[in-house]
Amino acid sequence: MRILIVGGSGFLGREVARLAIAAGHGVTATFASRAGSLPGVHWLPLDLLRAGEIEAVVGEVRPDVVVNAAYRKGDWGVTADGAVRLAVAVGAYGSRLVHVSSDAVFSGSDVRYDESAVPDPVTPYGAAKAAAETAIRVLAPDAVIARTSLIVGDGGSPHEDFVHELAEGRREGVLFTDVIRCPVHVTDLAAVLLELAATERTGVCHLGGPDAVSRHELGVLIAARDGLDAARLPAGRRADVHTPGALDVRLDSARTQRTLRTRLRGAREFLRRPD
Repeated sequence: MRILIVGGSGFLGREVARLAIAAGHGVTATFASRAGSLPGVHWLPLDLLRAGEIEAVVGEVRPDVVVNAAYRKGDWGVTADGAVRLAVAVGAYGSRLVHVSSDAVFSGSDVRYDESAVPDPVTPYGAAKAAAETAIRVLAPDAVIARTSLIVGDGGSPHEDFVHELAEGRREGVLFTDVIRCPVHVTDLAAVLLELAATERTGVCHLGGPDAVSRHELGVLIAARDGLDAARLPAGRRADVHTPGALDVRLDSARTQRTLRTRLRGAREFLRRPD
């Protein structure tokens, strides 16, 4: 299978590329500013703000599947407009699209959200993700829209880096006790995206882990695994500081999980410190 990974130099994109290479697929990955170093991957520069570049890359690769793992949180042009441009280009060449979306499309007013839930974002990023989803459903009805939550790994994710910086006194900040999500391990998520790419599944899939944990609890779990002093992690409440954003958003992924071979582990499992 020829796979094009958009955002291949990012945290998730690199893991999708690594697993795809290991499985024997032909892999092309794009980057915005600097190519990755993963052996076996063909790297191409791509600016999602430029429709011509998108069409040129897709036309050159002619992939069977495109995985859109591009991430730039504060940029509507990449998150929304870029995703739409990509969907148009993918459709023109008859490729399959697996688009990575986010639990940021929800406000938290209902707490638990399954695949039938209607987006009601409360942040610009969530609104951009929701706009991309809406357009993709129209432009690429055979696509998979994979909503996920906080992505963590064995080190190197933004969440893990933030916890290390807080615990080591290299950064100021707070971990909220009232902001709750369903973290997923990057390897599990990457494996599921490739699994979905090889099927005829369409529509929305929820790919969150089974454990709902606060940002602070997630930090404590990371600290325990990595031998950090969890007591150095400042705790607070988003409700007290009026920072915009949803509080309790729990992706109900049970329906999607029943159709998958890959098991999405919970944070309390994949962050358990080895004996």
